[in-house]
Amino acid sequence: MAYTKNREIGEIIGVHWAMRIGLSMLFCIGEPFKAVIRRLDKINVEHVEIVDEGPHSLSSRRINMLRRALATRDLSLSVHAPFADINIASTSPTIRYAIMKRLKKSIALSAQLNPEYWVFHPGIQSAIGDALPNLDWEINLRSIRELLREARRYNLKITIENVPDPFPFLLKRVDEFEKLYESLGDDGEDLGITFDVGHANINGQIDEFIKRFRDKIVHTHLHDNNGDSDSHLGIGFGRIDWIRVISALKEANYRGALTIESKDNIEESIQTLKKILSK
Repeated sequence: MAYTKNREIGEIIGVHWAMRIGLSMLFCIGEPFKAVIRRLDKINVEHVEIVDEGPHSLSSRRINMLRRALATRDLSLSVHAPFADINIASTSPTIRYAIMKRLKKSIALSAQLNPEYWVFHPGIQSAIGDALPNLDWEINLRSIRELLREARRYNLKITIENVPDPFPFLLKRVDEFEKLYESLGDDGEDLGITFDVGHANINGQIDEFIKRFRDKIVHTHLHDNNGDSDSHLGIGFGRIDWIRVISALKEANYRGALTIESKDNIEESIQTLKKILSK
């Protein structure tokens, strides 16, 4: 993709890139995959995130469709890993094997698109976690290391996303991510964070995440809410102070995509972000 190549050249000669507005295809996940291809010609953004899930699950045929569609667009790209019924911390060896097989397939297919990042969710606490302390945490670590090894085979950069309360994920808060990177050691150097602003808002930790992980946040998901549920509202349709968020990201020298992950009010969200970035 032209944008990605130009960005690489710019980094070599020391050019500082501004934040780009992006759009996740999550909002049209219920539509046929061909609808995604048609939308690529209509959306006025600089980055797009493909969701490898449901009707949009990647295949060789769909990879070719995307390549043809992106060939004429100056777009950077990311891929969201499968997430439905996915738990990389599953305590069942049989279930975990199937899950990891699905994610590794996603990595292999995504790499053919040369995306900036492949985004995945952390594991979920086990129903027997109280009886077997740290078991799900250790399995989660093992799975992350396994995904990192697989990604290195394809020279693919992967990122882990912060998730919100009340869902029983293992990685939701700043202290949990600190524990993750401490546990990963050198392996953690290859693992970036996709900072989900809406999720952090529910947990009351937007500022804390940006301050603590300014060097690890390489990708973002933007959607609004009222602080009580993961409603994925349009930008400006909830209670998040977006001017403050964008300002904090600028101060943290963030140079990645601002990927809108709202379910509705897509065009309004794009325009709102453009106005904030123009100030």
